[in-house]
Amino acid sequence: MIPLQDDTPSASKPVVTIGLIAACGAVFLWQCSLDAASASRTVDALGAIPAVIVGNARLPADLQWVPRHATILTSIFLHAGWMHLLGNMLFLWIYGDNVEDRMGHGRFLVFYFLCAVAAFYAQALANPHSAYPIIGASGAISGVLGAYLVSFPRARVLTLVVLPFFLTTVRLPAIFLLLLWFAVQLVSHFADHGGGVAFLAHIGGFVCGMALVPLFRRGDGSGTPLW
Repeated sequence: MIPLQDDTPSASKPVVTIGLIAACGAVFLWQCSLDAASASRTVDALGAIPAVIVGNARLPADLQWVPRHATILTSIFLHAGWMHLLGNMLFLWIYGDNVEDRMGHGRFLVFYFLCAVAAFYAQALANPHSAYPIIGASGAISGVLGAYLVSFPRARVLTLVVLPFFLTTVRLPAIFLLLLWFAVQLVSHFADHGGGVAFLAHIGGFVCGMALVPLFRRGDGSGTPLW
């Protein structure tokens, strides 16, 4: 099931959401311009490696482009391929504008980065010796999904349903669609046999997003922020 559009209009232009999508797109085009060796080095240098951040491993000096903890944030702008990028950006576009509208631009950006951090640690602490770089915005975007679930559970989402020999669109309640998405992440994590997807990051980001909503949404219903 692929979300296409929700029925919740935004009162403000989602400049942060648009900026994040543009930044991820620009970085990916830069990745595509690199030769294979340079692209691999970029992922090693700017991806978030659990063994380096929470373990005792260290990158070679020529790959220490940024402080090791900063790679948690640089990693969310890297993607492994077009489908990885487009899938993430679609979810950010569908759900991010409303969450940004509810929180305000500055708070939404801080929220997004905090969810990225929580998503990384959810994955890394379960396997602190992993030397594989974690890349992609899906952990942070999972936090946006969690915030959307809490903030707009009654919204309806136009969804493309793709089955063998069958294709249609239906409008589904956001609470159903997002809880189903979360259940898929849980099942996929326990059934995973090394497929390379950081399902725990998705789970951690989603839970973090739900938990942070009361701290980041506008304060009194009149648009007055809490901070």
